[in-house]
Amino acid sequence: MSDLFWLSNAQMSRLAPYFPKSHGKARVGDKRVLSGIIFINRNGLRGRDASEEHGPHKTLYNRWKRWR
Repeated sequence: MSDLFWLSNAQMSRLAPYFPKSHGKARVGDKRVLSGIIFINRNGLRGRDASEEHGPHKTLYNRWKRWR
């Protein structure tokens, strides 16, 4: 799917100070997850309809819920 939404590196560098630090277990990349959340919201999709390239749908939902 070539029409996926991805944040640029410049956008991520501006947002990086606002992301929580990892506590033990490795996290799915913030760029992947945030891009997936934006993609879902912009297109009016359910979390399960997100592309696998944006990470697991449960992770997308959990971070959206926590960050909102």
